[in-house]
Amino acid sequence: MPFASHRGQKIHYMVEGEGPLVVLQHGLFMDAESWRANGFVAALSKRFSVACVDSLGHGLSDKPADPSLYAQEQRAGDIVAVLDALGAEKAHLVGYSMGGWMAVGVARYHPERLASLTVGGWDLVNGVPKGPAGPIRFDIFWGFSQQVAPALVGWITPEMLPGVQACFEVLNVLDGAAQAVLGAGVPVLLWDGTADPYHAPSQAFAAANGLPFLSTSGDHLQAILSPQAEVVARLGEFFAEA
Repeated sequence: MPFASHRGQKIHYMVEGEGPLVVLQHGLFMDAESWRANGFVAALSKRFSVACVDSLGHGLSDKPADPSLYAQEQRAGDIVAVLDALGAEKAHLVGYSMGGWMAVGVARYHPERLASLTVGGWDLVNGVPKGPAGPIRFDIFWGFSQQVAPALVGWITPEMLPGVQACFEVLNVLDGAAQAVLGAGVPVLLWDGTADPYHAPSQAFAAANGLPFLSTSGDHLQAILSPQAEVVARLGEFFAEA
């Protein structure tokens, strides 16, 4: 079971297939195994070496409670540590939701390690949708998640919750995300489900900046849990073109 080590934390990853390296970074509450369950690994590993990474606080990676360990620069470094462990100079990086936020961190702090960048389920300009009183509090978000997606959060014990909360709260830190992506110097693809609140702003951002945009059916969860075959096919084409 492979692990990379970064800043004293163990980061778990799994690899399948052969060819140019593709790294898949999951969203909040998910894990590396999610990419296998939704069919991405089986499809992409026919043409690429596919590495799925467990984010800090998720899956088989370490789950520290200290919120200072979940900053974007450190999380981007976790992905780069996996590249180092694999002996890879560059990778096609796909991040979805929280993983998209992490992928932006790689564009900001380690653009030289990217062959291409795909950001799905994430608004580069506005980040997490705001409530009437401003940023959504974690306790509200956590309670809502337990009601609407109990199977998705059932693995989280009280001991793990501080790390998950830290993952959520740092998502409000954007700090020039759009500029980092546009300035990374690599091909960029944006992707959202049509019923996702992120769809309209991401599509508008892509159009304004001449970026390709992949629009698929489903809301934020459906787009990644039950992806259309065209999503994986388009990603493969994008990697090959890049």
